[in-house]
This record gives sequence, C-alpha cells and structure tokens, in this order.
Amino acid sequence: MSVLALKVDIDTRQGMEEGLPKLLETLGRKGLKASFFLSMGPDRSGLAVLQLLRPRFAYKMLRANAVSTYGIKTALYGTLLKAPMIGCAFPERIREITASGHEGACHAWDHRLWQDWLPFMRTGSVKRWLDSMVESFASITGEKPLAFGAPGWNIDTRVLHLVKNYGFSYLSCTRAREPFIFEENGLLELPSNLPCIEEAGTRGVIDALDRNADSKIPQVLPVHTEVEGGRFGNDFEVILDKAASLGYTVRRLCDIVHDIDRTSLPTRGLTMGHLPNRAFKCAV
Repeated sequence: MSVLALKVDIDTRQGMEEGLPKLLETLGRKGLKASFFLSMGPDRSGLAVLQLLRPRFAYKMLRANAVSTYGIKTALYGTLLKAPMIGCAFPERIREITASGHEGACHAWDHRLWQDWLPFMRTGSVKRWLDSMVESFASITGEKPLAFGAPGWNIDTRVLHLVKNYGFSYLSCTRAREPFIFEENGLLELPSNLPCIEEAGTRGVIDALDRNADSKIPQVLPVHTEVEGGRFGNDFEVILDKAASLGYTVRRLCDIVHDIDRTSLPTRGLTMGHLPNRAFKCAV
C-alpha cells in the first residue's frame, strides 16, 4: 500500500494563529496525522520586499497572489510593523499539536533571515540560530526535537555539519525523489518529493499522487498552514480525498523513519538546483 506523509510547515504568525487551527480541525475530522515543522522566533516576512527586485521571486509572488494568501499584516511584519513571535507566542498551541497525536519538529528560528541570507551568515550566527530554535522548542514541549526541515529547502555544507550535533533522528531539508543518507553527516533525509499547491496547483498535486500511487517510495507532500490552512483549504480537502481514493495510507514522517531500512538507502552529497515555479534554488 502506498504511503503519504504530510509535512506541514508553519512559516508565519498568521500560519500559527489562523492556519494551524483550521488544519488541525480538517485533519481531526478526517482522522489523519501529520508532521508539523515549527517556526519558533520572529516573523519578519515584510523583509521579503527586498527580494521583489529578483524577477523569479516577483513572478512567484504574483502567481501565488501572495497578498491574498498571506495578508497585509504579514507583508509588513519586520518593516512598518514590529516582528511578532511565532511559535514562542503560542506554547499551548504547540503542545496541542503533539497532544493530538501529530508530530512536532523544528523548521526555523527567523525564517526570513535564513531563507534570504543563509549564504551571507557567519557560521557562528548559523549555530546561534539553530540553538535558539532547538532550545525554544524544547522549553515549550519538554523534549528535544527529533527532526529539522530547513526554510525554503535551503541548506549548505556548514548546516549539514552543524545539525549533526543536535541529536536529530532525521532531516527533511531537500526536494529529492527518495530517502537517502547525507554524505556530509550520515543523517537520514526524508525529502519532499511531491509539489506544493503554490508550485503546481491543485490539479498538479493530484496528478503527481496519481502517477506515484503504486510507488514503494514514501510520498511526502509539503503543506503550509498559510496556504492549505487558508484560502486553499477546500483544495487541500480535495487532495486528501483523492489520496484516500487512490489507496494511500497517511503516516507521520517519524513513523516512516521508524520502519525504514537505512542499510538499503543510497548515500548522496548536497546539490542545489532550481525547481519549476520556485523563486530560489533548493537542495535537490
């Protein structure tokens, strides 16, 4: 039976405050469990305005109707509006995730800083960013995080060497076809191998599920609380219903990790590349 995992990223204050409750309600109603990757620190989404000078990013924002998806306040956070905290401001909501049987994992401290400026951050700054993310997660949940999924699937070799020291059971930092072992640190990687709604549209996601319905490779769908927990909520339900009709079993990423045979996996080094309808290079 084909396996589908829902990798849900929480990138913004809006995603934590408004999108997360809607997604939890949808998943609860359908009896499904997901893996939630949490941004813990400040929402400085407004700094993305600096990226509008890059044609690929400007095109993506127009194509995705970003203002409608993320809202005016999000577009001003960190510039005209003070940057509010994301996960750290909602400890009870984070605890609700795991209390409901979902997986909680780490996604970011300052999402915008990492996504836009990682190549220019000093190694010490990268480590402090990771420390802040991990320590805030542990202080709220009482447990160390077992997984990390980098913002925008953006990593470099420094990151891969640093994350080895945090006790993660696995990473989910790439857009690759199948699970593998990172050459740089020996850690298991469970990649997102299905497209997002923002990249392919609802029809494109459904077509990818259809194509891979007989695959023995776990299918990992990247989901965002701001998108599927917002104006694409109905589309998300259509996708979930289609996956059920195709015979997919929905599992958390940590459950897949528990059952996977690591000795059978290939070892691969980091490669960056462009994917269709994404503004920046990803780890592929």
